[in-house]
Amino acid sequence: MSLVSEEFPDLVPYRAEEITIPADVTPERVPTHIVDYSEAEQTDEQLFQEISKANVICIVYSVNNKKSIEKVTSHWIPLITENTDKDSRVPLILVGNKSDLVEHSSMETVLPIMNQYSEIETCVECSAKNLKNISELFYYAQKAVLHPTGPLYCPEKKDMKPLCVKALARIFKVSDLDNDGILNDNELNFFQRTCFNTPLEHQALEDVKNVVRKNLIDGVHDNGLTLKGFLFLHMLFIQRGRHETTWTVLRRFGYDDDLELNQDYLFPPLKVPPDCTTELNYNAYLFLQSVFDKHDKDRDCALSPEELEDLFDVFPYMPWGADVNNTVCTNERGWITYQGYLSQWTLTTYLDVQRCLEYLGYLGYSIIAEQESQADGITVTRDKKIDLQKKQTQRSVFRCNVFGEVGSGKSGFLQAFLGRNLSVSRKNTSYYAISTTYVYGQEKYLLLHEVFPDFDYLSDSDLACDVVCLVYDASNPYSFEYCAKVFKQYFMDSKTPCMMIAAKSDLPEVKQMYGCSPLEFCRRHKMPPPQSFTCNTAGDPSREIYTKLTTMAMYPYHDMFFYWLHAAGDIWIYIFPCSFILWAKETCRAFL
Repeated sequence: MSLVSEEFPDLVPYRAEEITIPADVTPERVPTHIVDYSEAEQTDEQLFQEISKANVICIVYSVNNKKSIEKVTSHWIPLITENTDKDSRVPLILVGNKSDLVEHSSMETVLPIMNQYSEIETCVECSAKNLKNISELFYYAQKAVLHPTGPLYCPEKKDMKPLCVKALARIFKVSDLDNDGILNDNELNFFQRTCFNTPLEHQALEDVKNVVRKNLIDGVHDNGLTLKGFLFLHMLFIQRGRHETTWTVLRRFGYDDDLELNQDYLFPPLKVPPDCTTELNYNAYLFLQSVFDKHDKDRDCALSPEELEDLFDVFPYMPWGADVNNTVCTNERGWITYQGYLSQWTLTTYLDVQRCLEYLGYLGYSIIAEQESQADGITVTRDKKIDLQKKQTQRSVFRCNVFGEVGSGKSGFLQAFLGRNLSVSRKNTSYYAISTTYVYGQEKYLLLHEVFPDFDYLSDSDLACDVVCLVYDASNPYSFEYCAKVFKQYFMDSKTPCMMIAAKSDLPEVKQMYGCSPLEFCRRHKMPPPQSFTCNTAGDPSREIYTKLTTMAMYPYHDMFFYWLHAAGDIWIYIFPCSFILWAKETCRAFL
């Protein structure tokens, strides 16, 4: 009542009515509901209901009444503990009222109580009669909810809690833009501006570092703040009652009250309509390039296992397994190259954009790239039907589903796309392979997906793609039949372009035990002739066939269809489907 009227009432009722303090008159800009309780007017059941709804509880005692102080531990705290969830204890504020009636402080009596119960945030002595510390009391109550000490600090150990240290260590690493283990002046200023919307003056920066130097031997190195120095500063803030500073930093970097990354931070809203795909945009690629560069310490354009582990140190788990090395390009030591690194990010964005958003969140994309959220780094392509209508596409990633029976050479075909011949192809291969191709000078990503050869159980995802690749073993007389069945069952009436691949062309070709030859089958169904392919080469396998697949995926809407014939000078010849088509299997020098 003194808070609202700013004067001590002549008549004090047993219980004040509920009071709501509007957000615009509080420092934290949060509306606050104050609920009074009186034993004289209310039942225990009513009290328990109010306790269950409270975000913070003020236990008021009289500083001039010893029994009132003793009742804090003998009655009120046990009662509150029994009626709150053990996993989410409500913060408590001890309020010593009637300080105008005594000349001494009750703090010496209360301190042992504060040390005994970790849920007690602070103690405030006040006087409702003299209006002393009344507004401060409710400020501390708000602060206990919005900036609780409990998750950050352990009073018994006088140290920050492990989860708090872990969160701050991630924040330090994300803010260390050159990954040299220290925050230099530019990085500190960026951090300050990011969290508090204002840079630090040079002298203020030096003052901060001097405080650390005086208290910690290895807190400052090369005139930059080390991780130990960064943690020390935050412990200093907490111990001095300025834990709102630490909470501001934590919340800016996506943490909730339990020091877990907020789901809203990791998974910002992103609407992806049907028949649309997701790709990284230019800003996201720039950010990922900077992340790669700062962890590629030996500048060999590849990430060693140690460098990769260091990159993902800000993640709660290792996101890339051994299968990634079989999905993207690696160097001769099996390390993921720069191209392979970007390809894997492109693959994740295309197949599981929510996971990509999560990963970008761990890396601090929205903070470092100064974007509203990770969703700003994603491009949602337009409906594929519109691309077909307009006969043009802005997409950069195209999916090719690869079909073929067991042993037809599908896995070798995928691995050859990554530059691996039979001598370096790995046993534990992936069902995906992704890399770049160039079509008319434009860099595009081609995603190859090996479909499990179960003819009767092909899912929608097995069939949804931009181009189909049907692989058969040219040395196995029964291999082509599966490809023919898949085509006739699923793709003959679709608008998805298809290509037939005669794999293992280094082996003697045999006649396929089917109603017609692969060449005749392709002619009947207006497909390009079978493309010979082998990954059993001394050098790197040819990439020409993958460029053809990407071109088919990019231009499926042409009224003509392409028959690729090798002409002199390795020119591609486009033959229109006229009644006088000249069909050629080998090199053709005739132009229509």
